[in-house]
This record gives sequence, C-alpha cells and structure tokens, in this order.
Amino acid sequence: MPNDSFATADQSVSVEASAPADTPVMLNEEVDRAIRSYRQRRSCKVIIDSSADFAPAVLKRLGIEMIPISYVTPEGERLDDMWATQTPQEFYDVLRKDPTLHYTTAAITPGRYFEVFERAAKEGTPTIYLSLSAGLSSTIYNAERAADMIREQYPDFELYILDPCCDSASVELLTLEIMRQIALGRSAREVYELACESRYFVHGYFILDNFDALAAGGRIPPAAAQLGSKLDIKPELSYETNGSLTLRGMHRGRRKALRAILQDFRENYCHDTALPLAIVSSDAEKDADWLEAQVRKERGCSSVCIIRSSISPILGSHVGPGMVGFTFWGGDRREQLSLTDRIARKVLGGGF
Repeated sequence: MPNDSFATADQSVSVEASAPADTPVMLNEEVDRAIRSYRQRRSCKVIIDSSADFAPAVLKRLGIEMIPISYVTPEGERLDDMWATQTPQEFYDVLRKDPTLHYTTAAITPGRYFEVFERAAKEGTPTIYLSLSAGLSSTIYNAERAADMIREQYPDFELYILDPCCDSASVELLTLEIMRQIALGRSAREVYELACESRYFVHGYFILDNFDALAAGGRIPPAAAQLGSKLDIKPELSYETNGSLTLRGMHRGRRKALRAILQDFRENYCHDTALPLAIVSSDAEKDADWLEAQVRKERGCSSVCIIRSSISPILGSHVGPGMVGFTFWGGDRREQLSLTDRIARKVLGGGF
C-alpha cells in the first residue's frame, strides 16, 4: 500500500509521498462532500503542522495550511516536508542500519507561530490551529504563547488553539471532522467547542517493532530494550485523556500485537461508517495491509473510508521503523478513567 491514500473497499486512489501537490485525490463520498463545502464556505481557516501525517497532495486537496517542523540528524537540521524529498523507506532504512541512532526534533518557536497567526489575523478569517498533544510535545505551548500575543494586537480576531489529546493519526480524523462541521455552517467558536468534545471520542492504538527507539531517546534503559528484543516482545501503546502515552500491553510477536489492536477496535468502535478510520505505519506497509484487510471483515466495515499514511520523520524519529497504528471513532475515553482518576476529578470539582 502506498504512502498516503484514502481508500474504500472498491476504490482507492493513492498519493505517493513525493507526488506533486496537484496530484488528484479521490475520497469517499461523505468526506469529499465535506471538503467541497469547506472550500466553498471558508468561514473558518484550519492550520496544522507536519506532526499530522497528511501528504502534500492531500493537504492541497483539503485546502489546509501546514507549518513544517524541523528535526536534527548527524548530518544537520532538516525540515519535515512530509516526504516531498525522500521516501519513508529511505528514512527508516537509516534507522534500521543503526538502532542506536537518535534524531532530535525542534519545536516550532513562538516567533514562527506569531508570523503564521498574524498573517491569518490580517486575512481576518477565524482560525483553528491543532497540533500534536501537549502530552507528547511542547509545540502547543509555544502556539498558545504566540496566540496570546496575537490576541493582544488583534483583539477582534478569533484564534483557537486545540490540543487534540491524542496522536498524529487522530489529528487527521479531527481535522476532517472540523472541516465537516465548518461545512455544516457552524461558527468558529462552535466548531472549536465541538472539537474539544470530539477529541475524547477518538481512539488511537499502536505497536512498536522493538524498544530501540525508546532506548535511544532515553525513555527506557538499553538493557530493557535488549531483553525485549531477545524475547520478541512488541509493546502496544495508547493515549491518556491528556494525550500522554500509556502502555496497553506486551505481546510475543507482531501478529499477536496486531490482533490486540484489532480487539481494541472491536471493543470500542462506534460503528458509524460515515466517519473515516486511519491506519498509519513507519515503513511497515505489509502489516498495515493485513490490519486493513481484517478491519474490512468486521461488521459494517467493508466499504468504510480508511485513511492510509506514513508516519512522518518528526514522529518516526521517536518510534523507529515497524510501527503500526490504528485510529477510529469510539466511546468517550473519559469514561475509561481509573477509580483514582475519577476520585481526583471529583475532588477537583469535575464530577464523575
């Protein structure tokens, strides 16, 4: 399966990562209708950054502005152009050859955000910006700092910063839902408030091929990574309601780990086939193909729209090659809080 596509069971038009920005992109009818309406109305502007895994051709089709994030390799700093100048295989092959190699990522500065937001303010269209969760990245804090400065200089300008509280694939689903709500004629404030609620209904699960990337980034001891590799342990992870990572389980072998993701889907999916699903991977297309084929066997899912994309260098630097993730709409994640979390919310006045 290619790097980025919107697919139904009987229709799939793929967008290669290096494809030109005017490559035609076909979506399923429901998503395409929302996009056409959004582009006609434009009552609200949507801005994302490259932590969301949209390919350039898809972004142009959606009509969304993207802010690129940079990452640092031993050869120097590079801009995440979302696979415009290299393929996922080229990027991940370097990490495969040297499992100890660790790329660092650079957060977008408040100054850069200010430039983007000021341009939107001068344009005058209410704007929503969404990025990777604050539980995973500091970019959202920098965006808030810049937004505060913009609001002081342009008090009549509507600017909303949305923390999706989830992963990059979830940002894709939230972005499409935001566009759908705009197409329905909602105001920017209404869209933002709906998105703030909707983010808790997006579920994301992913597996890693090994612990090398976590060890290289200092998240676990190297000895633990070596032991996990010897035992062929594949970690399954998800996200807390604040967007931070949580370990779901440990599985012997990739197929068992993938089946665990499939089981999470069965237990939590909302069964609304008008809403798209998203499958992402870091150069693990065969496993992503297998997961999509299994999903299509589930009740009512044979023709659901499934977004397929490649994990960008920004996130790929931290998860390494072989990661497979699955994101979908499900029940309210806040209802899955532990008893201690529920008690804390009660004490702090949030209720159960």
